[in-house]
Amino acid sequence: MMKDLLGIMQMEKEDVKRIVESAEKIKKNGAKTILQGKIIAMLFEKPSTRTRVSFEAAIVHMGGHPMNLDFVSTQISRGETMEDTGKVLSRYVDGITARLYKQEELEKLAEGADVPVINALTDIEHPCQALGDVLTIKEKKGSKVKVAFVGDIACNVANSLMLASTALGMEFVLIGPMGKYPPKEKFVEKAKKWGKVQVIDSLDGVEGCDVVYTDVWVSMGFESEKQERLKAFTPYQLNKNLLKKAKKDAIVMHCLPAKRGLEITSEVLDGPQSVVFDQAENRLHIQKAILAELLGA
Repeated sequence: MMKDLLGIMQMEKEDVKRIVESAEKIKKNGAKTILQGKIIAMLFEKPSTRTRVSFEAAIVHMGGHPMNLDFVSTQISRGETMEDTGKVLSRYVDGITARLYKQEELEKLAEGADVPVINALTDIEHPCQALGDVLTIKEKKGSKVKVAFVGDIACNVANSLMLASTALGMEFVLIGPMGKYPPKEKFVEKAKKWGKVQVIDSLDGVEGCDVVYTDVWVSMGFESEKQERLKAFTPYQLNKNLLKKAKKDAIVMHCLPAKRGLEITSEVLDGPQSVVFDQAENRLHIQKAILAELLGA
């Protein structure tokens, strides 16, 4: 049984499978009120829509109480360490969901905490997103599929999704500029132990894929690199011409929010092959499964 969900890098294949299967059951049958009387602190250093709302809704649906915290209104703004914050919050709440800029700060929080800590996004991983994504892929296409991630193949979503996909037996191909923005080697190495992974810079890698996924080119915290990133990633835009390279029935995915006209065109995002809003809905069901895994009886 897992104590925390700090990233898929810290998980085993069986953990991924179990949480996704749990989410499938919860989505079909509803979630039990196993969080009755429990308080979950939601510590957010960075903006959020889907993650914050889906977690808050999941906690309420399961009978718990979400407590929203930010850095400005807590003593973190005055220099309290993440370790001390974890120790203090553990005296008051039953779990902590945290969206932070740095993975190492999340790990410090978990080191200090005696209660489960959930990664709601850091610079290195976005495990809740990836788990919800493979739930969506499994629903729409099954597990014997090939997934292409196009664009910023060094981003947190790419890292987590590559691991989650290969854990379920999916093939995974990273397609992006290999010069200044190569994928994180430790994630590629682990994913290759779990399944079949390719890393290429040619858009021909989309051929034969069942899923075409992209994400923003300028993630939170990388705004200073905007112009350089736009120049590097523009050839990797997910548009109708690129989508034609994939299978005819391929689905289009994006974790949102999207920069329409940059990494993806509105024509594709709103098109018949897009499942981005079903994908967003599944964040609710996967959050319930994660909460059940870490805080259930």
